[in-house]
Amino acid sequence: MGFDTGSIRFDDAGLVPVILQDISTGEVLMLAWANRQALEETARRGEMVFYSRSRKEIWHKGATSGNTMKVVDILKDCDNDSLLALVKPSGPACHTGSVSCFNVDGPASSDGATFPGKLWRFLKDRSKASPSDSYTARLLSEGVPRVAQKVGEEGVETALAAASGDRKAFISEAADLFFHTMVAALAMDVELPEIWSELEERHRERMRE
Repeated sequence: MGFDTGSIRFDDAGLVPVILQDISTGEVLMLAWANRQALEETARRGEMVFYSRSRKEIWHKGATSGNTMKVVDILKDCDNDSLLALVKPSGPACHTGSVSCFNVDGPASSDGATFPGKLWRFLKDRSKASPSDSYTARLLSEGVPRVAQKVGEEGVETALAAASGDRKAFISEAADLFFHTMVAALAMDVELPEIWSELEERHRERMRE
């Protein structure tokens, strides 16, 4: 990936704070520091590289643990003195084993991710379970046609609920539809951000009209 470090305003120690965010779930993962060399290494590797203020050295996130952070994009704030890295984590961000460094002591429902993001992470995890233990895994084991059938069934039921004007039924059926659409995305090896990107591009096209 290419990344211009020329406009970044490093502090007096030559460092800039970097916030990492999971691009799939929206969850804030960690805060670290980088100098110009670390950012250049990040651009070269396509994975996050930081500067350790305690050890006074460059470190490649996940080099030892395997929990690397693949970079999708790096954004600068309006003052060019802090960065937001959108990443695809290959494991927990925190050295404690927690997904995020910001939810080590907090309740599971307050981990910084949106609920659709948390559900997506949960479904990806359940897809690896035994079909006898997980509805998601069992449905996926039956193949794409079966998953597609479920999406069709839930779509029809959602439409019927809307046509009947039954608000409670619509909410229930729409939830089923969203859930099974997510499972279909797993079956098709499609990441949710790919769908959001498609919607975003369509939105931009409409705005240009």
